Amino acid sequence: MSARDWIEKDFYRELGVSSDASAEEIKKAYRKLARELHPDANPGDTKAEARFKAVSEAYGVLSDAAKRKQYDEARRLFAGGGGFPGGFGGGGGFDVGDLFGRAGAQPGGMGGGLGDLLGGLFNRRGGGAASATRPRRGEDVETDVRIDFTEAVRGATVPMRLSSPAACGTCGGSGARPGTTPRTCANCGGAGLVTRSQGAFAFSEPCQDCRGTGRVVDDPCPECGGDGVSTRTRTLTIRIPAGVDDGQRIRLAGQGEPGRNGGPTGDLYVRVHVNPHPVFGRAGNDLTVTVPVTFPELALGTTLTVPTLEGKVTVKVPAGTASGRVMRAKGKGIARRDGQVGDLLITLQVAVPNNMDAKAREALENYALATAGHDPRPDLNALLEEKGRS
Repeated sequence: MSARDWIEKDFYRELGVSSDASAEEIKKAYRKLARELHPDANPGDTKAEARFKAVSEAYGVLSDAAKRKQYDEARRLFAGGGGFPGGFGGGGGFDVGDLFGRAGAQPGGMGGGLGDLLGGLFNRRGGGAASATRPRRGEDVETDVRIDFTEAVRGATVPMRLSSPAACGTCGGSGARPGTTPRTCANCGGAGLVTRSQGAFAFSEPCQDCRGTGRVVDDPCPECGGDGVSTRTRTLTIRIPAGVDDGQRIRLAGQGEPGRNGGPTGDLYVRVHVNPHPVFGRAGNDLTVTVPVTFPELALGTTLTVPTLEGKVTVKVPAGTASGRVMRAKGKGIARRDGQVGDLLITLQVAVPNNMDAKAREALENYALATAGHDPRPDLNALLEEKGRS
């Protein structure tokens, strides 16, 4: 991609965010669009696939703080007037090559020229040294998986089907038809940049013949069209560790986007979402459960049988236990890979009957008369009396 193409693209508009959007807002917008435009959700829709690639490209720049800073700086400079002809900035008769000085800067001037400032955007090091053909690491990719509560506690193996950019399986990533190889670009000598002199200055810009890659594919691969990358559907088996938290990310090294020019593959990050359990909750390594009890059980004491994820446990409730008390069953919580095991936290909660027959109502009324001298709210009543006197 040429310098002109790179800068003229509005990555913020592509993601539907403002230029001052936070990193979290950019990530949220990308994840929403990626889900909507994913090839799996739009089979056979070439427009959605093209948008998916464009959104991924925009996120690849804006999610990297250094790249985003360089991109923003470039846009501010070009937008200030005298921009690309008929394009970004709206100026006329402007030669973008003049902005990418590589050497021979004007004495007392800007040193290496604007090319030094934007070197990172066009795969060039400071000072303009050609590096278009250096290996580049592939981008990291993030996806989501949803599992049940018990799978999160015990761990699980989850198959996942992904459609993502990958090294072309037909050409092995070279971009050339099998049996042929790319040739070194004769125009730039494989540097990816061409240099021209103008008086005391030397200017460089991405080579138009090879699009800055340093290589020319005369006979493109029929699958990827010479890019060396194609959208591939693959099935991965993901091991979810026991005790994984909701929202936790799992890293799969080398399963992201392919590198360029022999560079390493990026990583795949899988964000885990855990479905809630109808009975159990979670607090760190501890499981939580609320057990309804009757007033007599708390007042007189009882022995309860409480379910766990692995079976059941017996809990002795002392007489006079208050509603809302939390009892602990040691070692009945979540076991992690590091050997730590949580507890089961049991909250006792009085269940008030919606309807009572005449016999139960009479017994309850007799109990109320028998305990009429007991004040269950002494502190509150004392405060009310104090307020009444004031």
